[in-house]
Amino acid sequence: MFGVGLPEFAVIAFVAVLVFGPDRLPDLARQAGQMVRKVRRFADSARDELRAELGPEYADLELRDLDPREIVRRHIAEALDEDDDEPVRPTRRGQRPLDEGELPPYDADAT
Repeated sequence: MFGVGLPEFAVIAFVAVLVFGPDRLPDLARQAGQMVRKVRRFADSARDELRAELGPEYADLELRDLDPREIVRRHIAEALDEDDDEPVRPTRRGQRPLDEGELPPYDADAT
């Protein structure tokens, strides 16, 4: 969870016991659990409200689908899945693509 393993969690728990004391720690854990539940409920209600506003065609919408990083990952994965036998060769307007093995024209004035 969040890249925290068992050793790190043990250190965090030990520091929490030292800072807050064993008497207050259960109450703080209960409050943290309630806060997590409220945040989760808020996120679920926001997702449901967004789905209702967008209509039935977006019934399977998840909030992570709106993350720009996820959108880019999805488009890259789709592009990699496409089977193109012919490579895409960029050209300038009015110029033909070079044939396989053909050298580009040399311009002495441009160098």
